[in-house]
Amino acid sequence: MAKLGYVFAVLLVLIGLVWMGQGSGYFPYPGESFMINQTPWIYWGALAAIVGVVVFAVTRSAQRR
Repeated sequence: MAKLGYVFAVLLVLIGLVWMGQGSGYFPYPGESFMINQTPWIYWGALAAIVGVVVFAVTRSAQRR
């Protein structure tokens, strides 16, 4: 079960980073994406990355018990 938590956490962080990159225009892929240079996607990406870090910490804490 812990492995699933870690995988979910890493995916959330990676997705968050991609969304932040697209929202800021640093990662304009695909070129037709509606997310490019759209500030709200920077915030959504940051939120997803933060949630991923929290899930990672909770999973690690639960595994130590």
